[in-house]
Amino acid sequence: MVKMSLDPVQVISGQVEELKVAPSSNGDSRGSWEEKEKFDQDLLGLSGKPKPVTGRRTRKVEGGVFFPKPENAVTIAVSSRVLFRTELEQKVYEQKGVEEYLRYQIEHENEPFTPGPAFPFVKALETVNARLRDLYPQSEELFDIVLVTYNHAHVGIRLINTINHHNLFIERFCMTGGSSPIGYLKAWHTNLYLSADADKVREALAEGIAAATMFMSEKLTEVSQTQLRVAFDGDAVLFSDESERIFKAHGLDKFFEHERENEDTLLDHGPLKGFLEALGKLQKKFYAKGHRLDCPIRTYLVTARSAASSGIRALKTLRAWGLEIDEALFLAGAPKGPMLEKIRPHIYFDDQMFHVEGAAEMGTIAAHVPYGIAQKHNTKKNTSGGK
Repeated sequence: MVKMSLDPVQVISGQVEELKVAPSSNGDSRGSWEEKEKFDQDLLGLSGKPKPVTGRRTRKVEGGVFFPKPENAVTIAVSSRVLFRTELEQKVYEQKGVEEYLRYQIEHENEPFTPGPAFPFVKALETVNARLRDLYPQSEELFDIVLVTYNHAHVGIRLINTINHHNLFIERFCMTGGSSPIGYLKAWHTNLYLSADADKVREALAEGIAAATMFMSEKLTEVSQTQLRVAFDGDAVLFSDESERIFKAHGLDKFFEHERENEDTLLDHGPLKGFLEALGKLQKKFYAKGHRLDCPIRTYLVTARSAASSGIRALKTLRAWGLEIDEALFLAGAPKGPMLEKIRPHIYFDDQMFHVEGAAEMGTIAAHVPYGIAQKHNTKKNTSGGK
């Protein structure tokens, strides 16, 4: 099993080249990362000598600055721990305490963080925004990215320097100084929250905010630079966990029987239905300008449901909701990892860690949605024809 973690996050050389991380950063190559690690270890009382602090690189924004109102935008709130790699800084906090951590961050504020698991996803959002601005110069229907962090405001300077270094368009910050960010997420009209903190993700879901815990394996596949690709599981992600509960309680045969008897009854919505709706709304803006075939957003349903036995209800539900999925894969219990390896999504959402781990084994950036009955069961083993 490939290890999945946020500490450390491995970034493959092909991905780094694609994201154009400059040689002066703290981790675009193995050698430069090892130099920074030695510097950090010196602070922790380990070994190594300090490395000179690098200078800042100015971010350039084409076409001026444009800030959509939160109620008009598709707001993506991203934790600093998933947008960037902060595992060594976290070690300082755990071993030395908050005051030493703040001192360390201030002393290193001109040294940018390296990309984390959400970085390719955010870059893809910005690619879509560039296309939308070309087609609809005055429209506020765009992706709006909010950086959310528990950090003290002192750390904001390093985060801003990092954003400028990587040429990201992120102007909205939420630095809570250790407090929960969930109330702020609601004020931002957040459509999706991505975090490394599973407890805060559950708190967001309980408040009706689409949310997921991000993971990345040591193996990564390159992703598209021109098209945002988002893959969803079905039950307990786009749909409710109603059918999954039948399977858990009564087995596969009863599950199939239940789906046949209820194929004309719509499934209730799941926690990420609203995010798929938001993606679909932006897709239609491209379709209206004749860009259906080269739309820079593509969505996928990747489900362990069987097509003939239980797929029709899922498809009828999506159609009744007015949602279009570009591709639907019904795997009848087969592993999802190989299919996701072919899709190469910027992010894949699933409610079962079994599938998240399987995706990560194949190099897919996966996110766990801790929702539904599956959270009460051992998800390491899957024999379901549902889900």
